[in-house]
Amino acid sequence: MKSIEDVLKVTHKDMQEVNATIRNSLDSHVVLIKQISEYIINSGGKRLRPILVILMAQVFGYKGKHHIQLAAIIEFIHTATLLHDDVVDESDMRRGNQTANEVWGNSASVLVGDFLYSRSFQMMVTIENLQVMNILANATNTISEGEVLQLLNIGNLEITEKQYYQVIKNKTAQLFEAGCELSALISDADNLTTQKMAAYGEYLGMAFQIADDMLDYAVNNDELDKNIGDDLAEGKLTLPLIYLLENGTEADKQLIANAIKSQSIKHLKTIQKRINETPALKYTQEKANKFANLAKEQLADIPDCDAKNALLFLCDFSCQRNN
Repeated sequence: MKSIEDVLKVTHKDMQEVNATIRNSLDSHVVLIKQISEYIINSGGKRLRPILVILMAQVFGYKGKHHIQLAAIIEFIHTATLLHDDVVDESDMRRGNQTANEVWGNSASVLVGDFLYSRSFQMMVTIENLQVMNILANATNTISEGEVLQLLNIGNLEITEKQYYQVIKNKTAQLFEAGCELSALISDADNLTTQKMAAYGEYLGMAFQIADDMLDYAVNNDELDKNIGDDLAEGKLTLPLIYLLENGTEADKQLIANAIKSQSIKHLKTIQKRINETPALKYTQEKANKFANLAKEQLADIPDCDAKNALLFLCDFSCQRNN
């Protein structure tokens, strides 16, 4: 595997079924629900989470159809979190497009997010597996806890690296973990193997989010498909900032404090400059690489196949992102 396009080729057939399931499951007699759901789902995301579900099922040679349903459920839960996140963060752009709350308003976005959560639980029931229900229910609850933890940490200049990891584990890595665990579960993998696949998803999700948090402070970020400076303006202290707070000068600490207090990006360029003058990005990249390597280790006993190679590639892809 040399590119994300190679991964997409491996998953293309199943992902066509996933996309069809998503479209069919968005059907509602309430027109606005369908409009907003389709808008956010078709807004250019990589569909990495459902792709993981498909690849993991392929690794174990799963022959049924539940992995298609589970991939769609995972995407619905992810999309619901995006709708709610954008309202909480007062975001107006995502992936180069206006956010749903910017187009239709906060109330509509929150309620359609609720619809996607409830529809995903309707879909879970059809699989008729209590373990599946348990994993997804716990994952959804943990993600909500992560959102609240992040809210509590807004503007907290005392946040530790450990606290930061807890937030991204709950908010991001949990859904990666659930998707991988579910595919192993429905494929009748043994308990130890299922646990390893869950760990693969968790570590991959950690690497993915840490790398994403670097993008705000990278030097060459003019063409990034995200709103640069949003984390800073929202008072979110991610790993590069945490490193600078712990290892920078008193002037650095005061600069960050002023930036967080101002709730704007007027200090962004100066902070980017300081982060790039220190080992902050190198340190953050090393942490992303560490989690990616831990993810790879979970696949050691899996026989070689295209799906395994794709999962290994995604470890490097996730921690070396540029968008």
